[in-house]
Amino acid sequence: MTGDTQQDELEESKMPLIDHLIELRNRLMWSIGAILIAFLLCYAVSDKIYNFLVQPLADLLAGQGRRMIYTGLTEAFFTYVKVAFWAGCFISFPIIASQIWMFVAPGLYKHERKAFLPFLVATPVMFLTGAGIVYYFIFPMAWRFFLGFEFHPDGSNALPIEFEARVGEYLHLVMSLIFAFGIAFQLPVLLTLLVRVGIISTDALASKRRYAIVGAFIAAAVLTPPDVISQVSLAVPLIALYEIAIIIGRRIEKARAAEQAE
Repeated sequence: MTGDTQQDELEESKMPLIDHLIELRNRLMWSIGAILIAFLLCYAVSDKIYNFLVQPLADLLAGQGRRMIYTGLTEAFFTYVKVAFWAGCFISFPIIASQIWMFVAPGLYKHERKAFLPFLVATPVMFLTGAGIVYYFIFPMAWRFFLGFEFHPDGSNALPIEFEARVGEYLHLVMSLIFAFGIAFQLPVLLTLLVRVGIISTDALASKRRYAIVGAFIAAAVLTPPDVISQVSLAVPLIALYEIAIIIGRRIEKARAAEQAE
């Protein structure tokens, strides 16, 4: 009876190909509209978003009369556009995720929808967690490290080395790191989802632990600036998240085995 019930659910959710395409178009239009509206709203307050992103550096240079510069005539304008689009994608992500879910959900069984929904909720939470960690903890340490290479000679003829940031380069680095940490923190969501659908087992994850550690440091070297602090700061959480995924995956496997036994 269970198999017949699931088949009936799937039959009820079937629709012709043209209806699928129309549904996909509608979902894409809602998503693009959400991004566009969020972009326009963020552009109206792009100066405040800029202040937020530059605050970790401003805190370290407070009272020194420092400034940001731009060397291209259009650089400042396009920097504000990039910041507004980046923030707009952040704000509109829940709407985009809900549109993806509404497009995919009709093709799933009822128990599959219940299984996938927690992962859909966990995705933005883990992304914001990674973004918060890099903003509040990694940025102050990394910027302090880089500013330590400034050179101010005392009473000699040597020329000083002083940091004077280009606004475009700085914001590109900040936005890239926030995005990288947010994506990296999706690791436990992805791994537990793979365990949940039975594509991979926790025993396989545990046996590949040493490769995962090497992969974490390689990913950190690619995604972060070339300094030890930033790389270790990303690699260590990745390894911890890998272990957390194994623990959660084992609980999922135990629950699945108990259901099968019943």
